[in-house]
Amino acid sequence: MFPYVLFNINTMVRKYRILIVDDESRILFFLSTKLKELGFDVTAAGDGKTALEKLNSEEPDLVVLDVIMPGISGFEVLKELRRYSAIPVIILSARDEPIDKIKGLSLGADDYLQKPFNVDELIARIDAIRRRSQSEHEKDMTRHFTAGNLEIDFPGRSAKLSGKELQLTRVEWLLLSELAQNAGHIMLHEDLLTRIWGPEYKNDIHILRTWISRLRSKVEENPRKPQLIRNIPKTGYIMDKMA
Repeated sequence: MFPYVLFNINTMVRKYRILIVDDESRILFFLSTKLKELGFDVTAAGDGKTALEKLNSEEPDLVVLDVIMPGISGFEVLKELRRYSAIPVIILSARDEPIDKIKGLSLGADDYLQKPFNVDELIARIDAIRRRSQSEHEKDMTRHFTAGNLEIDFPGRSAKLSGKELQLTRVEWLLLSELAQNAGHIMLHEDLLTRIWGPEYKNDIHILRTWISRLRSKVEENPRKPQLIRNIPKTGYIMDKMA
């Protein structure tokens, strides 16, 4: 039915687990059925409170999260989740408001899809995030990187500023890793967007600017006067080898 071969179920010790959060029971049933057909381990929550409980008890690998829900909204769930976890999150929203997309991504969502959505597109985005996560683990990152007071441990997937460990989200780590591994070279907007979010985002400069700003707030001594991650007007960004 779907042109995606996501993984060989028989070779996996643990299936890729997805938590679907939506107050519409028909959407929960529809998505759960489709994703289970593809071999995913699916769990569902009909409200924000239950979602937070299942995030702790079920330990999902990815969350598909509706924004508009009674009680605890999707944004509130995401904000709470990002206090302690970098689990990938795809936001669903019935509102066609750019501010919702900006808010969701600023809070730490990995992707955003507007309702009504095409299930094939959602599955493709889930697969893209899963493949990127796999490639992160498969990369042979055996070196360390130091620039000024910033230290990056690639094998340990961690970074410190002035000796203090940074709490980075998954997207922040990916962005920092791409810039650091290409230190001294300009990374084009399109390349960064494609590598981190996928080709469908290659022209969405606003998303990149938002996340660069978030990253700078953590890795720069003075985010208002960035010395480490420099902007190349109308081109991209560069991380200096020695800041």
